Amino acid sequence: MRKSIFPSAKEALPVIVITVLFLLLTAACIGLRAEHFLMTGLFVVLFFAGKTTRKLAVALLPFIIFGISYDWMRVYPNYQVNPIDVQGLYEAEKSLFGISLGGTTLIPCEYFAQNHCSIADFFAGIFYLCWVPVPIVFGLWLYLKGERTVYLRFSMVFLLVNLIGFAGYYIYPAAPPWYAMNYGFEPILDTPGNVAGLGRFDELLGCSVFHSIYGRNANVFAAVPSLHAAYMVVALAYAVMGHCKKWLIALFSVIMVGIWWTAVYSGHHYLIDVMLGVACALSGVLIFEKGLMKWGAFKRFFERYNCYIK
Repeated sequence: MRKSIFPSAKEALPVIVITVLFLLLTAACIGLRAEHFLMTGLFVVLFFAGKTTRKLAVALLPFIIFGISYDWMRVYPNYQVNPIDVQGLYEAEKSLFGISLGGTTLIPCEYFAQNHCSIADFFAGIFYLCWVPVPIVFGLWLYLKGERTVYLRFSMVFLLVNLIGFAGYYIYPAAPPWYAMNYGFEPILDTPGNVAGLGRFDELLGCSVFHSIYGRNANVFAAVPSLHAAYMVVALAYAVMGHCKKWLIALFSVIMVGIWWTAVYSGHHYLIDVMLGVACALSGVLIFEKGLMKWGAFKRFFERYNCYIK
């Protein structure tokens, strides 16, 4: 007898219950938006469409949990847990990396705000648009290529690095450099997101790409660590561990450094944030590979998860 393409009741029931609960809780706590319906709709369609797509839906869970975790930080903002640092981080950046110009000392972001050009603005925008899409496309490429074990390690580390970064946001709420440059050192809790130097990319191309992105910013006081700086470190690490082509490793290296530079050039992050973001990524890789994967219970969970999506 031909097997049904539909999941068993044991598989389907938890998915239906969790999906409904997610939508209800999201509606009650932060309000439903179009992207919530898009994400849940895509997952449900993939899960119920067939065995092959069901495996993909389950494989995408680390990225889905990442998106939900970021969105749900709106429920209890980090500045309700610890005080916001604006001046301390700014002064530390100036002390460590200050640039003397005309008798005054500028932080690198201030220097670039005064010294920029159209070519740099264009490449800054291109690099920053690679922030999340390139790692996710890389993960899908690994999955579709059949490198399911490498894919799963990468996607789970990607999630772990985000969770470490989100914990950092709550431990040390901090304002980005554009905030100090525009508003001074007094925290204003309802400050909207700001495109900062990336607005020059929008102006250059006559579009509103970054204005639309930063208009949805969940919390502007979440600069440390810079997860912008972290993601491509994770992608590069698993490109190397997965024995990818040298041209891909070289491309990822360029994008990674380009994002680091753009973070500072655009005024979105201090150099300190970038370095802590890199440290966050490396810590996530080491904790996963040298810690969690050596822990029997987690390793068994990983192996079952890996078998399911193969």
